[in-house]
Amino acid sequence: MMELDLNLLQQLGYIFSAILFIYGLKMLSNESTAARGNVVSSIGMLFAVLVTVIEIVNPVLVLSAVLLGALIGSAFALKVKMTSIPEMVALFNGFGGLSSFFLAWSEFNNLSAISLIMVLSFMTVLIGGITFSGSVVAFFKLSEILKGNNNFLNKASRWFLIFSFLFVIIAVIQVIAGGLGYEFIDLALIQKIFIALLIISLFAGLAFVLPIGGGDMPVVISLLNSFSGIAAASAGVLLTNTALIVAGCLVGASGLVLTLIMAKSMNRTLYNIFFVGYESSGSSAAEIDGEIKPISAEDAYLVVEAARSALIVPGYGMAVAQAQHVVKELGDLLEENGCEVSYGIHPVAGRMPGHMNVLLAEANVSYDNLLEPKDINPTMETVDIAIVIGANDVVNPSATEEPGSPIYGMPILEVHRAKTVMVLKRSMASGFAGVQNPLFFKENSRMLFGDAKESISKLVAEFKD
Repeated sequence: MMELDLNLLQQLGYIFSAILFIYGLKMLSNESTAARGNVVSSIGMLFAVLVTVIEIVNPVLVLSAVLLGALIGSAFALKVKMTSIPEMVALFNGFGGLSSFFLAWSEFNNLSAISLIMVLSFMTVLIGGITFSGSVVAFFKLSEILKGNNNFLNKASRWFLIFSFLFVIIAVIQVIAGGLGYEFIDLALIQKIFIALLIISLFAGLAFVLPIGGGDMPVVISLLNSFSGIAAASAGVLLTNTALIVAGCLVGASGLVLTLIMAKSMNRTLYNIFFVGYESSGSSAAEIDGEIKPISAEDAYLVVEAARSALIVPGYGMAVAQAQHVVKELGDLLEENGCEVSYGIHPVAGRMPGHMNVLLAEANVSYDNLLEPKDINPTMETVDIAIVIGANDVVNPSATEEPGSPIYGMPILEVHRAKTVMVLKRSMASGFAGVQNPLFFKENSRMLFGDAKESISKLVAEFKD
């Protein structure tokens, strides 16, 4: 009777945790409630862990591991800079996949006979392994430790993925054949196949992400996040754990939806992003008509001070320079000067979904002032000055003007149609897509070279003086 009561209590606890997960996820859709939504979901997960401990013989060991993990996670969260959030998200995705990987491995070792549950173990290990190793590669790419592409390595990676896919199909057929009683398939053979799958899944993750360029990392992170959820849900089925199934399904579904949104924002298919990528034959500076027109901070101030409407377009350069706070200060000074200020945010700007939104929210920029391309492009001609801070591909007019360009058709912020464009950039280097930007050579464009934070600080100082 006591065991039945504990099981009932545990299931009720899982249902309550699932409610908190869903409610917390809903709160994330609104800027004003997002922080509280994160807390609500975290409480739901903590509650799920606590009710799981009820049926464990030595809960002290589990709670000690939870405490240790909480301390490590808190240290990461407190220490990491906002500019490094994409790398941290990539690692978190990876560790989620790794936990499912080890869990499925453990459950497989507990099986004493061939059964169809092995198929689920195989799939959990495969997805978890790909998520972990793929996320590690994404981390190195986002940290710019891994740079450039190797054509031979890219082709080898594609062939290895095909081999991995065929191996998984053969492995599943072997398990099914063993479950149907075919004598030539025994448990020892299945165990060897499983060990091979452990290794192949990790290398498949490397092969999956290595060929993908840095410009596609926001989509990659989103998909790997979905993979980590799918792996968790599969692990939940293996353990018959309701909370893990619900949490995994929520993460998997929301990650997949976000992946599709990101792909749509780039006007590209998932196949093109993950198996084709941008072509390397982009435009070069020598092929673009016009000349660069540098401008000093003092002259830039005169242009900005006279503007009655301004659009600030942040990119990864703003994140690197950690310039979000001085950008907010400049926006406030412009408004005090009678200028209407808004912020143009491209969905794939930066290195993770919503990267620019996160940085500007940290600087207390009103969410109502953040506009996407479809909101600002129709009225771009009325904008007196567009201030582009470290953005590149998301404002590249090749996407609308050059049918032969690798990024042609990608929706962009059409700042080249503003009356004046001021681009803050360290150098003339191309963006992640490897395509030169004709915007820099436009007649209405001015280049303010240097660190974004220092350049904007000079503009702020001019306003204050």
